[in-house]
Amino acid sequence: MVFAYDTEATLVFTATLVNTAAGVAGSHDDALDDVAALERLLDEHDYSGRRDLDAAELAEVQALRPEFRRFWEVDRDTSVDLVNRMLREARALPRLERHGDWDWHLHATDADAPLATRMRVEVAMAFVDLIRADEGERLRHCAADDCDGVLIDLSRNRSKRYCDAGNCGNRMNVIAYRARQAEGA
Repeated sequence: MVFAYDTEATLVFTATLVNTAAGVAGSHDDALDDVAALERLLDEHDYSGRRDLDAAELAEVQALRPEFRRFWEVDRDTSVDLVNRMLREARALPRLERHGDWDWHLHATDADAPLATRMRVEVAMAFVDLIRADEGERLRHCAADDCDGVLIDLSRNRSKRYCDAGNCGNRMNVIAYRARQAEGA
C-alpha cells in the first residue's frame, strides 16, 4: 500500500468524479446528470455525512470537477497552492474519526457540512499525502486515443495506463488485436 486506505479511497473517488464529466471515454454525456446518479456515486464510494440530494447539491458537486481536474494538470508546487486554498476556505480542522466499516481515518469538516465542502476538504487532505510523498507521477491521463479521462495509478509497478470510466483498456486492446489481425491477413 502506498497511502493510507482513506487517502487511496479519496484519490480514486476524485478521479472517478472528474471522469463523470462529458467527453471522457468518447462520451458526450455527463455521467453525473441527475440526483440519482449523485446518490449512486456517493453510495459506491461510501460517502458519509449530510446529503441533501437536491439540484443545488448536484450543481455544487458538478462544479468541483474542473477544480479537481487541475491536480492532473499542474506541477507539485501549484498543487500545494490548490490544497492550501481549499483547506483555508473551508477552515478545515483535521481530526480522527471512525464510522461504518472504516477504522480510524482523517476528517476535517463536520459531518453536517455541505457535501461539496466536505468533498473539497477530503480531496485536499488526500492530496496533502500525495504531495508529501512526492508521488505526483501517479496522476495520469488515460492513454486511450479517444478518452480525456484521468486516473490515479496505485499499482506497485506504476503500470496503469487506462481510466476506469469507459472500459478504455479493453477497447484499446481490441483495436490493437484487430490491427494485428489485419496486418497478418
